[in-house]
Amino acid sequence: MSSDNLGRATPPNEEAKSAGQPLSDFLVQLEDYTPTVPDAISEYYLHTAGFNSTDPRIVRLVSLAAQKFISEIANDALQHCKTRGASQTTKSKGKDRRYTLTMEDLTPAVAEYGIIVKKPHYFV
Repeated sequence: MSSDNLGRATPPNEEAKSAGQPLSDFLVQLEDYTPTVPDAISEYYLHTAGFNSTDPRIVRLVSLAAQKFISEIANDALQHCKTRGASQTTKSKGKDRRYTLTMEDLTPAVAEYGIIVKKPHYFV
């Protein structure tokens, strides 16, 4: 038994219920959420890697993790682009500045995650 903020003792079964509540809420929300990476794509790559699951929530969870990974890489590449652009003088300095994802920005962003990208020699 443990005590709550007011010093009252809580029974062990209520502790387990309250400890598992965020996870069950997350799983319910996961069923209704549509990730950017479609489930069919995640399911295909999981299948080619040898992972088979009958629970669609597992595939959805992998899709969500892939979406987070992609968004972190894109955000890191954007930060590289902004720092590179800050050192260069530009004509347009406003809120409507548009950025282009280039290999020059993407390469150091994915290198932070251990992914080495080399440009083929026939590209200049």
